[in-house]
Amino acid sequence: MSKITTELLLERAVPRSTRLRKIETLNLSKLQLKTGDLDPRLFSRLRHLQKLDLSDNLLDKFPNSLTLPDLRVLNCNNNKLEDVTALKQFPLLEELTYENNVYLTLNDDYKVMFLLQNLRLLNGKDITKLANHVRRVNSRKLTSKVTAHWKKFFRDQLPEKYTAEQVKSIKKKFLKSVQTNVVYGPSSLSEFTRWRVKMIAEEFLAHSLSLELNSDTEPEEKTDENEEESTESPREAAEDVAQVVHIYDPLVTVTPSKRKRNNSKSSPGNKRSKTQANTEEEATEDVSAEPLHFLQCHSKGNSREDFKTQLWSCVFEPVLDSGARKDPIVSSSRTVATCGGESVCLIDCETGTVLKKYKVATEEFFSVAWTTLTMVISDSRKKAHNILAAAGRRGIVKLIHVAADFCYGEIKAHKKPIATVCFSPTQETHLFTASYDKRIALWDIGIPDCDYNFKASQLLVLETASIPLRIALVPTCPEQYLLAGCENGCFAWNIKLDKGQKSRPFEAIFQFPGEESMTTSHRVDGLAFLNDDVVVSKSSKPGCIYLWSWSKSFDAKGKGCQQTMSAVILAELEWSTTDMSYLTLSTCPAKEYVFCGDEKGSVWMYNLSSYTTAWGSPKGKRSERRISPTQILKWPELRVNGEQPPEILVNNVVADPAFTYLVVLTSVNITAIWKK
Repeated sequence: MSKITTELLLERAVPRSTRLRKIETLNLSKLQLKTGDLDPRLFSRLRHLQKLDLSDNLLDKFPNSLTLPDLRVLNCNNNKLEDVTALKQFPLLEELTYENNVYLTLNDDYKVMFLLQNLRLLNGKDITKLANHVRRVNSRKLTSKVTAHWKKFFRDQLPEKYTAEQVKSIKKKFLKSVQTNVVYGPSSLSEFTRWRVKMIAEEFLAHSLSLELNSDTEPEEKTDENEEESTESPREAAEDVAQVVHIYDPLVTVTPSKRKRNNSKSSPGNKRSKTQANTEEEATEDVSAEPLHFLQCHSKGNSREDFKTQLWSCVFEPVLDSGARKDPIVSSSRTVATCGGESVCLIDCETGTVLKKYKVATEEFFSVAWTTLTMVISDSRKKAHNILAAAGRRGIVKLIHVAADFCYGEIKAHKKPIATVCFSPTQETHLFTASYDKRIALWDIGIPDCDYNFKASQLLVLETASIPLRIALVPTCPEQYLLAGCENGCFAWNIKLDKGQKSRPFEAIFQFPGEESMTTSHRVDGLAFLNDDVVVSKSSKPGCIYLWSWSKSFDAKGKGCQQTMSAVILAELEWSTTDMSYLTLSTCPAKEYVFCGDEKGSVWMYNLSSYTTAWGSPKGKRSERRISPTQILKWPELRVNGEQPPEILVNNVVADPAFTYLVVLTSVNITAIWKK
């Protein structure tokens, strides 16, 4: 059991405090503390801590992700520290002392001067001028020497056409040679020089030549064995950007691995039909979308050779105080949350920067959703904050306060994986979770207090006939009806909470052309509303996306539950003839667009603004012929060891409300960002 508890922290605060978030100065000296006693989850609640005294303890290192974003002064005197690189997680640190740590040397002094850009005092001495020399002059001279060494001895060894093994061999030789032969400064700083030379050489290869670096050249920093999850601080996220692979380049040299897709079929040879070929020729309108970034930021263990992790869900962050619920055009920023594998990332679409990254080593995330909660902050003031919910294979919902870099809680919602989640647009604390246990649950997640205490409660359980894959609340009555695309069809439930029944069966199943009963129903793996009435759904029936009217299809006056209702089809969209499942669709209601990716990495875009008026008329005139895509964005030719990655499936594609950015999630651990 850890020696550090909430009660101890409150008692050792200077002055004593009643709340962790109010502590600015903390004295934890002379407690015989070891590294394992520093619990990142507990320390992450010390968001306003500025001064920390850990002197006279038994620390041999700092755990990663202590998440002390405001720390300015740190005393580590008289410990057993062996390494200082973990201190980079405290980017605002101004004063640092670690005297009488016998394993630390002058080389470690230079490392912290480089890593901590705001550091002024080190062991009581003003190091401002020396630190500036280390960060600028030293780095500039070493960079020049590293570049010269490559040009003189290694540049000509890379053939015009190369294999992955050739690149790996040259990289290994270069890193070894440059660390041995590049010399600068006194011999007493040789360890620091080798450390910086290797860092500069890796950056040179990765960014100047776009050569992918394998992680086998240097072991990764391991997280604490007892630390299951971590939220990276802003500085750590910035450091992680260097690990993001910008793949839109002809010289990328990582070999992707073929990925397997469960519960789906693949067309033999993936050949195009004549109909599909004609459709692609008809899609001639150009919306001038250009690729901005191709990122690999969800890799397992940060491996640069992970082309197996599948990316599943993305959603743009709402803008605070923008009247988001009234005007969708201003309701989101250029920041998007993406999930796949063990991590959730926040990405700036314009710059391609990974702003923050949240990991759970034993999880595989399938879905993310935003809500905005009005929370009580210091001095009893209230302020709106964006909260991100993330869920996946473990059936657990993680609640993340993004601005504080803090996962403040979890809800054990289901015993089986959660396929998708969504928040109510009218009730900010109401969260729907759809699970492989054939249930959709409605939760009230509550509002956390200033110490992040919260209480979640289950309000409703909707019984499904099969696994729910996609859910959507009806825009005209989001507190009364919910639609779900499931493994064996599309269903609707009455979710009104004033009804006494807490567990409810579905109220209606919608029948589509070619379906005679539930036994012949198709899997519905794509579902979204284009406007208040028009539903867009994609089934496992090849080559077709249906647009249909909710108001004309659903008979609210029908008697009894589990009615079969015929979907009133307004139009069909021409799409890929693949029978590959789980390639979902999305809509941009404000711009009247539908998006859907295919099995070849392409994005099919449909501008339906010229059709919606006719569909909204009392007669609801149906479009007689299938509507071809306005444009098909082709996957660019990314060179991976001279070849394109095989079988790139687009699992999801989402635009921001203003349709400025288009985020494409693939089956090969690549996030593509396009800009209109």
